[in-house]
Amino acid sequence: MVLKKALIKKLLKSGSKSLKVRVPVGEKLKEQEYQAGRGSELTPLPDITDPNIQEIEIYPIRPPYSYARITYNKKLSEYVYETIEPPLTPKEKELLDLIMDTFEKALEYEMDKMGLKDKREYLKGAVDSFIKSRGIKVDPSTKIKIDYYILRNFVDYGHIDPLMSDDFLEDISCDGTAVPLFVFHQKYESIKTATLFEEAKDLDNFIVQLGQRCGKQVSVSTPILDGTSGEGHRVQATYGTEVTTRGSSFTIRRFKEKPFTPVDLIKFNTASPEMVAYLWLAVEIGKSMLVVGGTASGKTATLNAAALFIRPGAKIVTMEDTRELNLPHENWIPGATRTGQGERDAEGKAEGEIDMYELVRGALRQRPNYIIVGEVRGKETSTMFQAMATGHTTYSTMHADSVKSMINRLENPPINTPRILLTALNFVVIQKHVRVKDNIVRRITEIIELVAYEADTNEIITNTVYAWDQRSDGFAYRGHSFILDGMMEVKNMTHDEMDAEFRRRVDIINYMVEKNITDFYEISNLIVAYYKEPMDTIQKVRDEMGWVEPVFGGEEVEEIGA
Repeated sequence: MVLKKALIKKLLKSGSKSLKVRVPVGEKLKEQEYQAGRGSELTPLPDITDPNIQEIEIYPIRPPYSYARITYNKKLSEYVYETIEPPLTPKEKELLDLIMDTFEKALEYEMDKMGLKDKREYLKGAVDSFIKSRGIKVDPSTKIKIDYYILRNFVDYGHIDPLMSDDFLEDISCDGTAVPLFVFHQKYESIKTATLFEEAKDLDNFIVQLGQRCGKQVSVSTPILDGTSGEGHRVQATYGTEVTTRGSSFTIRRFKEKPFTPVDLIKFNTASPEMVAYLWLAVEIGKSMLVVGGTASGKTATLNAAALFIRPGAKIVTMEDTRELNLPHENWIPGATRTGQGERDAEGKAEGEIDMYELVRGALRQRPNYIIVGEVRGKETSTMFQAMATGHTTYSTMHADSVKSMINRLENPPINTPRILLTALNFVVIQKHVRVKDNIVRRITEIIELVAYEADTNEIITNTVYAWDQRSDGFAYRGHSFILDGMMEVKNMTHDEMDAEFRRRVDIINYMVEKNITDFYEISNLIVAYYKEPMDTIQKVRDEMGWVEPVFGGEEVEEIGA
């Protein structure tokens, strides 16, 4: 049994403080005192004996079972990610191997018919039956360990399950047999782990299991796997040594059930509250957006955060190669591409393949209010821009580091979108990996509006609304927004009324940050409440926080966006 998420949050927040929790031991509940992140009676942390290795951080993954420890090797000048699981005595290891061997031979057929929850209950019962039928006496802690490893190996991700359960990890990659796995950690970036597959057969078997999770076959004849697991993780793998000479390999991009939110953007200083309020207003009035940046710069996370501001009831259609977007809206159709099988035709498509172009084209027939494309890179882009031009609000991401490079990519093969069509795009969010002191962090470096197309010079006129300042690691408002001007005209608002509305949105966002509201359903509920009863909602927020409504028009109040 795994402790509830609320407890994990307490463990993470409590620092070095101890926390009393009730942990299942056999048939009884035993109260134990755990040092937050410092292991448990079930999983004690092994001592570090090498003087060259320094412990940096320890935190729970699935307490009281698994923990992560980050160490720094002074001699090699590198960080290492280590997972710690319940240790087994030789007798416990022998019993586990015996049960594993028996189950592999006897349970495969029956397990195929079951759902995830049923598999867990069935396996626990099977372990009990195995132990009783052979008259084996085990103490409660041994039974818990056996259950943990049986479920880990038969239901979860086996050898790498602690990595797959760590919410701080984004990517997990294996480069071959007897090579340490690498992970992309939100705090430590790319980091080596102490986990590896020592035997080629174990790694090969794992790749086959990954294929089964994705509903695909992988073998010597079809050694490349590209698919999505039932949980939404994107999997790319190779089998054997035919394609990758160091042995089988894989890269898993983890799908987060808890999506990135506007509060996360501010907590990580990726954006300021004012920038998020600007995104809120732009989303509300249906302005189309493109988030551009380099690989793993957080483009999709920002896109997901902005999409939470879409009004409830609006029809949303999303299209992705890798399932990453997660929205609380009920009227949402999530779509995903599908790879085909066999030889490719003259257009490069295999039988049964569904690409992004077909998804975008199909979305236009569904009368959506919002179209969200995970990433544009081909002929689907022109269709997307045509949808923008005909009044469909569209969001997407793209690999580029500036508006200029974005336009160059859009105009040239394989996209080939006419420049005049690009004016259907209202604004661009530029996100990058940047250096702040000794750290590499993600920042929205600019928000730029596309204002008009100058036919005489063939140039697109732009307006920078917000820009990141590297020296202060802060964000500056550049003094004007054509999008907000348009909102004032549509809603017949004065400058003071627009300033007051903007400040109300900023206060709502700051309230969510102050209250640490990170659950996207809670955030969505507050946004919905503001859409329904804006004045009542903001008054409750300001009363609770003791904030006074600012008076606009005086010299002491900064203008909108400041």
